[in-house]
Amino acid sequence: KGPSVMLGYYGKPELTAEVIIEGWLHTGDIGEMVEGEYLKITDRKKEMFKTSGGKYVAPSLLENKFKESPIIEQVMIVGDGQKFPGALLVPNFDQLRKYCSHKKIDYTTDAEMIKNPSVMDKFRRVVEEKNESFAQWEKVKQFQIMPCLWTIEGGELTPTLKLKRKAIKEKYGKEIEDIYSNTKG
Repeated sequence: KGPSVMLGYYGKPELTAEVIIEGWLHTGDIGEMVEGEYLKITDRKKEMFKTSGGKYVAPSLLENKFKESPIIEQVMIVGDGQKFPGALLVPNFDQLRKYCSHKKIDYTTDAEMIKNPSVMDKFRRVVEEKNESFAQWEKVKQFQIMPCLWTIEGGELTPTLKLKRKAIKEKYGKEIEDIYSNTKG
């Protein structure tokens, strides 16, 4: 909203009425007012999903909170049509190796390390801590730890390093299915 917002679509008042409401340009973004004066964009509306309970979840809010942890490098929140949000977590392997060294956790490969019960417990504690900021229906209840970083070359990231959600869902369908199989939610 402001003097720089377009006046509307030329010769298309009905289309203008759809996108400019009370002076606000509706872009498809989700935001919050900061200090009652500034609009802070927090998510894209099209990335939101609805749980089977009818609650909407904005995944990037959760993802940004989870990435505050030093042991989480990348994360994708899933759960469209499911009872609860789940997460695919990609460790920061350097930090996780330091943690394992400090805790004297033995392993030979990264794939073995992420399956260690002590490492799984560490991720559970991080998930519980990060969940505290969110409403009950937004909380991640189950997660899978991914064995390698997502990359542009691997097809999981765009050239601007954004998640290719559809590609990740296709590539890691089994892991996502595992989040929702045999769980109480």
